[in-house]
Amino acid sequence: MSDRNEPVFNLAFRTADMLVKMFGKRCEVAVHDFSDLKKSLVYLAGDVTGRKIGSPITDLVLTELAKPYSEVHDIPNYKTQSSKGNIMKSSTVFLRDHEQKVIGALCMNYDISLLIQVGGEMEEFISYDLEHTKSENFYSTVQDVIQNMVDQVIHEFKKAPGLLTLEEKIECVARLEEKGAFLIKGSTEYLATVLGVSKFTIYNYLQKIRTHNEYQIDETSKIREKR
Repeated sequence: MSDRNEPVFNLAFRTADMLVKMFGKRCEVAVHDFSDLKKSLVYLAGDVTGRKIGSPITDLVLTELAKPYSEVHDIPNYKTQSSKGNIMKSSTVFLRDHEQKVIGALCMNYDISLLIQVGGEMEEFISYDLEHTKSENFYSTVQDVIQNMVDQVIHEFKKAPGLLTLEEKIECVARLEEKGAFLIKGSTEYLATVLGVSKFTIYNYLQKIRTHNEYQIDETSKIREKR
């Protein structure tokens, strides 16, 4: 390291210490001086890769150094693996002198092995059965529940409520009955207002629908008994 380049490397050393203090023991930052590639590692903060001061340059950096200086670019966020088999996220920033000549590198390695394991467990925990996914809305008032259920069913007919035929109005009531809308007090009155009929008309529709449903249940039971 020449005296002229000393400020560049001093800044790199301080940056290495700061990064490890910020990201903790799973972080390692190495500073390389390319004046001697056989023992380029001149500063090391943290211990993830198990290297020591005086270790040689890496093959990845050597590949970059084989290029003209103008074509050597920083390498962010790539995957590496330590000699112990730990998976790391790594980044390399090349250090340059006042003439923009590449003179060294600051290399950051972060061990993400534990995060990968935790991530896998978290993914399993937050996964759900897509085949049985249900739609569920959460409301602040009962009125919101009724209004939303009625609006959803009316929307399926693709026309204004006042233009629904008698059969469509009965079908509308049938779908809301299937959804359990009439278990909520006030839903009959609200639907009657939307459809432009009396609540007694809605009651009549419901009576026909429930009678029809009960008949179908009885017929199904009889068929099963014969089997």
